[in-house]
Amino acid sequence: MATKLIGIKLARGWQGKKMNKILDNNYFRLLAILVLTVLVSLVASFMIVNAYGLSFSDALSAFADGAWGSPYVIGSSINRAIYFALIGLGFILADQAKLANIGAEGQLAVGGIVATALCLYGGAASLSGWLAFIYPLLGAVLAGAIWGAIAGFLKAKMGTNEVISTLLLSFIAVWLLYCTVQSDHLLKQPMTTSASLPESLPIPSNTMIPMIFSNSGYNLNLGLIITLFLAFAVYLLMHYSRFGFYLRSVGNNPNASKRAGIPVFSTIVLVMAVSGAFGGLAGGLMLQGDQQVLKTGFSSGYGFDGLVVGLLARGSVLGVFAAALVFGFLRSGGINLELVAQVPSAMVLVIQGMIILIIAGASRWLDRQGA
Repeated sequence: MATKLIGIKLARGWQGKKMNKILDNNYFRLLAILVLTVLVSLVASFMIVNAYGLSFSDALSAFADGAWGSPYVIGSSINRAIYFALIGLGFILADQAKLANIGAEGQLAVGGIVATALCLYGGAASLSGWLAFIYPLLGAVLAGAIWGAIAGFLKAKMGTNEVISTLLLSFIAVWLLYCTVQSDHLLKQPMTTSASLPESLPIPSNTMIPMIFSNSGYNLNLGLIITLFLAFAVYLLMHYSRFGFYLRSVGNNPNASKRAGIPVFSTIVLVMAVSGAFGGLAGGLMLQGDQQVLKTGFSSGYGFDGLVVGLLARGSVLGVFAAALVFGFLRSGGINLELVAQVPSAMVLVIQGMIILIIAGASRWLDRQGA
């Protein structure tokens, strides 16, 4: 018996050392990927800036100033990261059921439309306290949920590929946005001069998202706390709930899940609705937080960037936040790069594309290594 116990302890010790070695190797690989990504990004930036005949140091300084040069711009970068994080959370939740919600751009748009309508004409401005901004946000959430549920219904009922349906619904939503801000009978501001822009009136001040840490100079709004709370809820839902089990089961084998008594139809529709609700919430926060006016190009490609954040996260809530912060600071730095250094912001898109390719290739390599 003593010999057996000693053998078990030695085996466990060996397995523990082996596991620690594997973990150490994985951390080393991830660190190597991070360093490689940074180096390639810097080299690409230098080459592009040099091609424009500009000073790399000036461009780098302009990018740094726009991304983290002051408490205000740090807050703005984090606010942008919030929208990417919400879309990424919705994406990884749907991905648990092997569903791909790539329609966040459309869900952002319908969320912004409904939030604007409720702020201006839906009675939100007459409400007191927090209800004035929560009411339009809930409307944006519902709009995004309906937009996602349509794709979920088509998938569950008729087997329509959700990639196609969510993408086409995005086009519909973007054109719906265009129509609402172009029509005087919908959300376009009253025509005062021939130069009146195709956009809505500014929303009332009491319907805007309240700021947090306002005395510190950081331009952070309550959306940060909402997003952190929802991220924790998504983590619990994915790993410690019956619904999370249903998602994984349906994703792995819907036919076996149905025979086991799992409601496959309602699970698919519900997860696509929840995923769309995150996009709608991002649209509401964007409208009531930063932009405060609905106009064409309102979403500015945030939906597609958020999709990339979800892809890079590899199903991890922490991964969503890491990728969202990277893209939030990249977006802010790119805007200042264009304004100050006269470098096209498309350069940042090129760098983003290279980062995505490197991380995607590295992720594939990690999968093949069993990481």
